[in-house]
Amino acid sequence: MKVLVPVKRVVDYNVKVRVKSDGTGVDIANVKMSMNPFDEIAVEEAVRLKEKGMVTEVIAVSCGDAKCQETLRTAMAIGADRGILVETTEELQPLAVAKLLKALVDKEQPQLVILGKQAIDDDANQTGQMLAALADVPQATFASKVDLAADKVTVAREVDGGMETLTLTLPAVITTDLRLNEPRYVTLPNIMKAKKKQLDVFKPEDLGVDVKPRLKTLKVSEPPKRGAGIKVPDVATLVDKLKNEAKVI
Repeated sequence: MKVLVPVKRVVDYNVKVRVKSDGTGVDIANVKMSMNPFDEIAVEEAVRLKEKGMVTEVIAVSCGDAKCQETLRTAMAIGADRGILVETTEELQPLAVAKLLKALVDKEQPQLVILGKQAIDDDANQTGQMLAALADVPQATFASKVDLAADKVTVAREVDGGMETLTLTLPAVITTDLRLNEPRYVTLPNIMKAKKKQLDVFKPEDLGVDVKPRLKTLKVSEPPKRGAGIKVPDVATLVDKLKNEAKVI
């Protein structure tokens, strides 16, 4: 069984992001980059399934510029068998990424695609769902537990009312939630081994995909600074302020 795991290179979650002075986006110059945390969970889950003997090959995929090779090497250090980079300098939006992944799904024919439910840079939460629609396969989003069998996969996911369990026939698409697992620490020997693993590079045109942006960002701005709190003498005053000033009740 073959598993495809898309991974995205994003600003590290420990970095305090700053908006560019012209408001066109987030400033990523000289900023630490790393693998999207949700995608790291997806890689870990795929590797665990392989360690259980249920998966034979784990393929990590990334779309973006040449620097995304670092992210793929990290995925291979975690345990992915090989990597595929779709190299482009275009701004990639969720639909374009989904189309690229669909082309790779057609090429590699994986039985399962596991990816993070969202990226921490744009928080779109769209790529997995779009990929499932384009590939016409069942999907399970926000997975907190995955049980794989020969021709089906059972996924437990958190919903507003509690837990929901879905059983999907393979091939299928799964997006991961934070509670699915805790990714392992990448050791130096595995980092060295990852440098020798196969990494194929394609261009979007090699896959027959047009990745030109369909959406235009008009402006990016920082949220307003939080004001100081106030103390009220009694409950009646609190209710009055919530009702007439904050207008939340």
